[in-house]
Amino acid sequence: MTTDIATPAAPAKAVIQKPRLKKKATKNRAAVLFFIAPFSVLFGLFYIVPIIVAIYQSLLTVERDGTFGKPTEVFGGFVQYARVFQDDAFWASILRVLGFGVVQVPVMLGLALLLALLLDSPLVRGKRFFRLAFFAPYAVPGVIAAVMWGFLYSPNLSPFTAITKEINFLGADLVLWSIANVVTWVFVGYNMIIIYSALLAIPSEIYEAARLDGASQARIAWSIKIPLITPAITLTAIFSIIGTLQLLAEPQVFKSFTSAVTSTFTPNLLIYSTASVPNVNLAAAFSVVLALFTFALSFTVLKFTQRKAD
Repeated sequence: MTTDIATPAAPAKAVIQKPRLKKKATKNRAAVLFFIAPFSVLFGLFYIVPIIVAIYQSLLTVERDGTFGKPTEVFGGFVQYARVFQDDAFWASILRVLGFGVVQVPVMLGLALLLALLLDSPLVRGKRFFRLAFFAPYAVPGVIAAVMWGFLYSPNLSPFTAITKEINFLGADLVLWSIANVVTWVFVGYNMIIIYSALLAIPSEIYEAARLDGASQARIAWSIKIPLITPAITLTAIFSIIGTLQLLAEPQVFKSFTSAVTSTFTPNLLIYSTASVPNVNLAAAFSVVLALFTFALSFTVLKFTQRKAD
C-alpha cells in the first residue's frame, strides 16, 4: 500500500516544480537584459553605428558637373581604397608608428612589469604611496601631459635650458622619441596596475613552497610570477599596440611646438587632416584600412603569444 501511494506523488511534485523553474529563469533573463540594455544601446550608437557609417562613406566618391559644378556623392566602389594603397604618406606614417611601437612598447611594459614586481615584493615598504605615485601620471589627460612636456622640451621655455639648448628634443631626429617618452610616462602606471592585479591573484601558498625550497625573491619573480602573469602582460601588449597605431593627441599638440611634426606624421593625423580638407570619403577609407591593419597586427601578436605559451 505504501508503494502505491508514493509512486504517483513523485511526478506530481516534478510537474509543480518545473513551471516554477521556468518562471525563475525567465525572471533572471529579464533582469540580465535590463542591466545590459544601457551598455548595448550606447555600444551600438557610439561604436557599431560609426563603423557602419565609415564603411559606407568609404564606398562613395564626389563628382562635379564641370569645374565649378555642385559636388554630389555617388557610389564609387573601391576607388577610395585604391587611393589609400597608392598614398605614400599614409604608409610612411604606418611605418613610423610601427618603429615607434617596436621601441616604446617593450620599454613601457618592461618598466610596468618591474614596478609591479617591486610593489609585490615583501621587501618593499610604503606600497600604497608608491602605487599611487606610479599611477598618478595616468590621471593627467594626454593633451595636458603633451603640453607640459612640450614646454619642458622647448629650448626657450624649458626650465632646463642648459640641456634643451644642447639637445634639440623637438628636432626631426628626436621628436618621435620625445613623444615616446610622453606616452611612456603616462601609461606605465596604467599597465603596472593591470600586471600588479594579476600578481595579487597568485595564491600565496606557491610562494611559501618556493621559499621552503630555498628560492630567492629574484628566482620567485623570474620562475613563478612572470610565467603566471603572462596573460596580463599579453593583454597590456595588445592594448599598447592598438594605442600606438591610434597615436593622435601627443603629435597633434607637438605640432604647435615644432615643424618636425607634420599633418602626415601619424596615420590618425593624416586622417584628421584629410577630413579637414574636406575629403571625408578618403578619410573614411584611411580609417577602415587602419582599423583592419590594427586588428590583423593585434590578432597576430595574440596568436603568437598563445602559441608560445602552449
